[in-house]
Amino acid sequence: MSDQIIFAVPKGRILDEALPMLAKAGIEPEASFHDPKCRALRFATNRPDIGIIRVRAFDVATFVAHGAAQLGIVGSDVIDEFNYSELYAPVDLNIGHCRISVAEPTDMALHDDPRSWSHVRVATKYPGITKRYFEARGVQAECVKLNGAMELAPTLGLSSRIVDLVSSGKTLKDNGLVEVEVISQVSARLVVNRAAFKTRADVIGPIVQAFREAVRADTA
Repeated sequence: MSDQIIFAVPKGRILDEALPMLAKAGIEPEASFHDPKCRALRFATNRPDIGIIRVRAFDVATFVAHGAAQLGIVGSDVIDEFNYSELYAPVDLNIGHCRISVAEPTDMALHDDPRSWSHVRVATKYPGITKRYFEARGVQAECVKLNGAMELAPTLGLSSRIVDLVSSGKTLKDNGLVEVEVISQVSARLVVNRAAFKTRADVIGPIVQAFREAVRADTA
């Protein structure tokens, strides 16, 4: 269907929590979506007017912001990193909780005072968030962009510190790092393309409301 609503969902950590939320909002992907051997990226749902695409979390924001998808689910970390004006995030889904933090080697942290920082070299996949955070504190941040394996950067001398998502902190600990500052708390959000929200309000409005009610039911 050329006028089909496309809903973008992220691969990875948020997806397992997002699927029950989608179901509560009345949207369920076809069976092949759950097949680990399936390499398809676009799927039908129980609603003929809604299709689902499964992409990387950072790409959810791009697809929705540019109107290739009309709705999506993505972490607030991605929203904050890109800061797309075309992206509207009307519902905090209260899932995918974690935080963006600054971490450094444990031995460094023993004698380090973050209040004394004037220049830092940081490995991160969030250069936008990182630079804005340190600029607000008057600290010059030199960012090394990585897409993964952040914890290796201090060990191998690529950077002295990292900025990354932290949940339990076990990955940091296993790699000899410790969390020293929390930049922001993160949760998953329903995102909508602003233009589509206006032009397809008759379809998108009820979907947004269904997610609001699903969140309300979970927190009641």
